[in-house]
Amino acid sequence: MFLDPNFKRLSKISSYLPPFGVRTQEKIIDHILQYTKRYSLGSELDSLICKKCIIVGNGGILFNKSLGSQIDQYDVVVRLNEAPVAGFEKDVGSKTTMRITYPEGAIQKPERYEKSSLFVLSAFKPMDFKWLRYMVFKEKLRSIEGFWKSVARAVPREPEDMRILNPYFIQEAAFKFIGLPHNNGLMGRGNIPTLGTVAITMALHNCDEVAVAGFGYDMNAPHAPLHYYEKLMMSAIKESWTHNISKEKEFLRKLVKGGVIQDLTNGI
Repeated sequence: MFLDPNFKRLSKISSYLPPFGVRTQEKIIDHILQYTKRYSLGSELDSLICKKCIIVGNGGILFNKSLGSQIDQYDVVVRLNEAPVAGFEKDVGSKTTMRITYPEGAIQKPERYEKSSLFVLSAFKPMDFKWLRYMVFKEKLRSIEGFWKSVARAVPREPEDMRILNPYFIQEAAFKFIGLPHNNGLMGRGNIPTLGTVAITMALHNCDEVAVAGFGYDMNAPHAPLHYYEKLMMSAIKESWTHNISKEKEFLRKLVKGGVIQDLTNGI
């Protein structure tokens, strides 16, 4: 699930540059992993015979569904980017096992983090590893050059609660599952899967049961809320340069139809 000190032996990621692999980043990853010292979910979750996981998306479809207590019953609750929990527990639950994010998507105000959870970096570019090193070593971020918007300057987590998501899940989601353009293994137009689909791919490998909630954009409802926690509307979604939302939706629908994942909010 996460990179550990043996990551260089993983042939599937060693020949690709970020986001699909670790090539050119081995040294900095080594440095981070030596300091974080932990590379799993933790002994309690690792020892479960049957792991039930839910990926909680950030979609407005979660609003007013009162799914909180159902979400909290899962062994592993995965949240994405800066989606808040406080104040929305009735709909999204209060339990967070891990929060997967990247620098531009991370919660920027330390007080908005839940009290305990794993902080998991999904790296999309070399700069992201550099940023994580600052966060792990609690150093001051010198500049935000190279990021496409402002980033978190501190993450209120101890190094042992920080992880690096195996980039193989980005690679597999893009090229095997969704069928996005390979582009010689480089990030290009429309070949990056969304973080939600990356998280689902990770769960398919590591969990016995996988559910999702808060997934699916209804482009036919431009005035519907985009996210459960803000007033932004569906019409704010612009055609993305990096993602192919319609191809992704096709893939997720196959998973739901085939009974591979369960969609609690029926948005896919």
